[in-house]
This record gives sequence, C-alpha cells and structure tokens, in this order.
Amino acid sequence: MALDKGLAPAKINFALHVTGLRAGGYHLLDSLVAFAGVGDQLTALPATDLTLEVTGPFSSGVPVDESNTVLRAARALQAARGVTQGARIKLTKTLPHAAGIGSGSSDAAAALRLLSQSGGSENFAPGDAEVLELGADVPVCLNAPLPTRMTGIGETLTAVPALPSCGLVLVNPGVEVPTGRVFDKLERSDNPGMAELPDRLDYEGFLEWLRTQRNDLQAPAEAIAPEIARALKRLRAMPGVDLALMSGSGATCIGLTRDMGRARQVARAIQLSEMGWWVAPAPLLS
Repeated sequence: MALDKGLAPAKINFALHVTGLRAGGYHLLDSLVAFAGVGDQLTALPATDLTLEVTGPFSSGVPVDESNTVLRAARALQAARGVTQGARIKLTKTLPHAAGIGSGSSDAAAALRLLSQSGGSENFAPGDAEVLELGADVPVCLNAPLPTRMTGIGETLTAVPALPSCGLVLVNPGVEVPTGRVFDKLERSDNPGMAELPDRLDYEGFLEWLRTQRNDLQAPAEAIAPEIARALKRLRAMPGVDLALMSGSGATCIGLTRDMGRARQVARAIQLSEMGWWVAPAPLLS
C-alpha cells in the first residue's frame, strides 16, 4: 500500500525487547515495528519563511517553535540540501501524545517526505546521521510503511518478511506515559533478543509468533499507568480480538483482528462504553 506523502502513520511495536545498555545511558532495543493506517496529517505550502501551525484534537500543548521535531526536520533538510525557500507547514494532530505510537517521530519523518517531494530535493535515507539526531524512532518512521526490525538505539534497520493483512484496534485509555519514566522503572536491560520472523506467515502464524515475543516495557509502564492493564483486559474480552498487546512504552494498546470489519465493530463497541478513551480502527500497512 502506497503511503500518502502527508500521512504520519501510527508506529506499532509488535515486539520490543530491551537487550542492553550503551555508554551514555542509551538502551539497546530489538523490535518489530510496523505501521497502522491512521495518523497525523501534514500539508505544506511554499512560503518565504519556515513556519508551523498545529491543529486537531491533540494539538493542545504541541510547540510550534524550534523544539518541535517537524521544524527541526525541515531545518535539517534545508541545511543539507541548500534549500532557501521556506514552507508554511500545517500539522493536524489526531494521535495522542506520549502514547507509545511514535507520533512526534512519525510527524518528523512525514515532514521530510513531504518537503523533499514538494521541493524536488533528495530526502534523507533512514541511516543518515541527521535522521537519528532527530530522535531514535525517526529512522524507522522514515522507512514507513514497510515493517522493519529495529535494533541498536534505533539506528539499525533490517527488512523483514511481509506481514499478513489484518485489522487493528488502537486504544489509549487517556493517559500519557513519558518514555523516560518507563525506562527508569525497567528492572533489567540484558534481556534476550527477538526471535527471527519466519517467511510467508499467514494471520494465524503471525499470532502464534507474536505470542512468543515480549514488550519488556509493559510491566514498568503498567506500574506508572495501571489503566494500561485495564485497556488490555478490555480488548482481550472483545469478540473478534485474537490478540492484544501494548505498543512501545505505552499507554496505547493494540488489538489484532482478522479483518477491518471486525476491527470497526470492536472499536465502535469500546468507544460507546469508554467515552474517555481514544479508540481508532485501522488496517495494518505493508
């Protein structure tokens, strides 16, 4: 599925193993990352200066100055490619903050795609140093929509076999979980890595593989936000949800369904019963 150049899709960590600790306090990860067909949206118009406007249901508190990764990404691309023309960027935030789905990193990656294509300049490659400097998740988000194995501190990306098509139900119980706090509560960092992903997995085979993997950040995230356990329990109780897991450092939880019809039914039922939660059905991108 081709990715709309202005879409910043939600990042899903289907497995997240913490395997070590690098000098400087950076944790080493081994993670299967994929993307959902729901996300923030960016547009850009030519302008004299480089500016950012943020709207949408999750726009509150999002900075519009140089601390925003969208502007940092745009500045980095300008500097690297010698671009002098500015842009008026509009970011519509539909993904929650501090939610384990990489919205800020995906926004930065989408800005790079959008501005390079609209301006006719060469985009960064995911492995370029400028990309990693924007954030550990930006390289893998620049690789969207391809599912990818991400290792190191986020700088090493490896292609994986295609994932089966399925529906996803993204559920955030209305709490923000700062990544730094979750890592601070991690009891150990020397955990086993992720198992190899077999070729040509069908949906049932993918579920079986996922059941043998882990998210090492789930326990510390639940200690900070017990609502995560409640969201997982709610998803697992829903007919049509075959597996539920937490993405990234939380608090967003993901329910897997066989198709989008089931995903929409599950999402609608949870939306009606949990009015304070953010719930979104989406296809798994590939």
